[in-house]
Amino acid sequence: MTQAIQTLREPQVILKVAINTPLPQLFDYLPPTKRGPQPQPGQRVRVPFGRREQIGLLVDVTDTSAVAVEKLRAAAEIIDAEPVLDKELLALLNWATRYYQYPPGEVIAAALPTPLRKGAPAQAQPVFVWELTDAGHAVDLAALERKASVQAALLTALREVSPCGENELRETHAQWRKIISTLSDKGWVEQREIDVQLPATSAAAILDAPELTAGQAHAVDNISAVGFRASLLEGVTGSGKTEVYLQLIAKQLAAGRQSLVLVPEIGLTPQLVSRFRERIPGHIAVVHSGLTPTQRMNAWLSARSGEAVVIIGTRSAIFTPLLRPGLIVVDEEHDASFKQQDGFRYSARDLAVFRAKQLDIPVVLGSATPAFESLNHALAGRYEHLRLPERPGNAEQPVVHVIDLRHNALQEGLSQPFIQALRTHLESGGQALVYLNRRGFAPVLLCPDCGTTLECQQCDARLVLHQRRQHVSCHHCGHERPAPTQCTTCQKELVAVGLGTERLEQAMEKWFPEYPLVRLDRDTTRKRGELENLLEQIRTKQARILLGTQMLTKGHDFPDVSFVGIVDSDQGLFGTDFRSSERLAQSILQVAGRAGRGDRPGEVWIQSYYPEHPLLRKLLDEGYDGFAEQALAERAAAGWPPFSHLVLLRAECAQRDVLFRFLEQARRSADQLLSNDIRALGPATSPMERRSGRYRAQVLIQSANRHGLHSFLPAWRAALANLPDTRRTRWSLDVDPVELF
Repeated sequence: MTQAIQTLREPQVILKVAINTPLPQLFDYLPPTKRGPQPQPGQRVRVPFGRREQIGLLVDVTDTSAVAVEKLRAAAEIIDAEPVLDKELLALLNWATRYYQYPPGEVIAAALPTPLRKGAPAQAQPVFVWELTDAGHAVDLAALERKASVQAALLTALREVSPCGENELRETHAQWRKIISTLSDKGWVEQREIDVQLPATSAAAILDAPELTAGQAHAVDNISAVGFRASLLEGVTGSGKTEVYLQLIAKQLAAGRQSLVLVPEIGLTPQLVSRFRERIPGHIAVVHSGLTPTQRMNAWLSARSGEAVVIIGTRSAIFTPLLRPGLIVVDEEHDASFKQQDGFRYSARDLAVFRAKQLDIPVVLGSATPAFESLNHALAGRYEHLRLPERPGNAEQPVVHVIDLRHNALQEGLSQPFIQALRTHLESGGQALVYLNRRGFAPVLLCPDCGTTLECQQCDARLVLHQRRQHVSCHHCGHERPAPTQCTTCQKELVAVGLGTERLEQAMEKWFPEYPLVRLDRDTTRKRGELENLLEQIRTKQARILLGTQMLTKGHDFPDVSFVGIVDSDQGLFGTDFRSSERLAQSILQVAGRAGRGDRPGEVWIQSYYPEHPLLRKLLDEGYDGFAEQALAERAAAGWPPFSHLVLLRAECAQRDVLFRFLEQARRSADQLLSNDIRALGPATSPMERRSGRYRAQVLIQSANRHGLHSFLPAWRAALANLPDTRRTRWSLDVDPVELF
């Protein structure tokens, strides 16, 4: 023992390595025996782990270890000559590990592009696509299907979309590389390299900036160009928040600094990139999940090298390295998509504020309907509160009409006043946007004789009918099968009940056959390029009617849309989550804001069975500010965020009794650690108790003291890891949850 202690006291080089495992710790290693690059935090290392080798990231270099030095194994290799993560980004990830109580290896893995996690060189890689040869086009697919169905499937995919990239081929078959190699050997498919980097716009081609409104000019002048300051840019829909971003970014570009712009959805990136390329000289990098791993890595590396002057991306782009950071923008900052809902449950918006403070640069949070957390920070003076109360030029806010469905019968989901108003706008040359946040043909297949409905066998949910594909599917676990026509109980014919976008599309094509219609939802935008194609039809007015889900409402600018119709505004009026009313208000105002953004006056028509509901009336009579003022007062009285802080222990298990036994153990362990200002609630089942064949329930921790809550969490997490049923239960901590159920 004495000798071991003495060994520890001798000067040593100990590598603290994060490895992508669910274990909440770093792992100690000695430097490689073979001389190589000097160990530095931020480098990737190859280390022995169990019976195989793993790629890890060097987090720290120290001279002490809790393990006797003679028991430590040596790292096999330091992969990088220089760190791939700089010290600021590494510090951000270390902070996120502590704040979100998540294993450090998995946090760091989330920040690295997939090829880098697998040990690929930290340099740009070629991007390939595959397309059919003449011989491939001539193949008899029916004959090939009988003897090689998978090969036929890939050839079919290539005939539908050519050329095809990795993502599309991977969706066809998991072993696509092996199959594509076989097809290449037969001479049916050929590979070619493509240049996916967006060409930089020359300075001569840049469009002049428009004249700013008074509100825009005030915002540009009052958002600091240097130094940390968080600003909430609250502007009515169509007020020109993007123009403010562009002018702020131009200032950063003139000073030689980069800007990072976060958007909530992939669907917003094509329009935003196009607009930015008209105004920003230099390379713009795009980072989102729709790219191949190689494309994402190349964009990540271009930001790290400083080649990209602007980086536009979705949630995970917050981890993009910046050589010369100058500004962070979070557009549509209220959107729940900025919170990761599984695995490492981080908030990209909150990390953006932390990262801006860490880098001592400004951060701008923009929205027409700010999240209550951000609004409360602004009202308390912690954020600069800047407003854009008007639209540029002649554009005015739309006129809102509410249709009382108690006195207006529905035809395929639409009332006569709704249909007539829509027709009037179409006949006057405008475009119409119809919003229904429910995809599929019908949410229920019902037997009218015995009352049986088609249920998912894995979830507490009904199967949704998708008529065009003649399938029913569960929108929660993804289970899908051919749609039955008869009840399995009494053999009577099943009836489709309820309304989805597919069914509404069918009805509207019957009512308005002379006006081209496009439907935007997850079903119509699965294939590569489909979203861009549909948006182009809207922009060029090839499509006159736009029908879709929330995908249509987030930040899009359709200047010829003069009519917006909300088919079902009642979905969120009676939600059980304390954020239900906030989300409903945001969705109504966001979709309503698509109307009248150009020269045409806009109208919004809302269908409701509860036109006198206090929430709806407050929102329509006093706008978002009046609604938010009342809702914040109610939150304060009830002790809900932003006036308290929450952590949710989510758990699931195939055995319900084991699940609740674990959560009872978790609740008792929490009670032993709680201080006076922290309370535990539950366990309680989730509203959808069973999903994907597993039962789900949770324990809620609530506190008005954030510091006290985060002092409590490490000890509780350690206690959870040692509970008797912890290995029989899948559980996670969700810090600052955006959904309680």
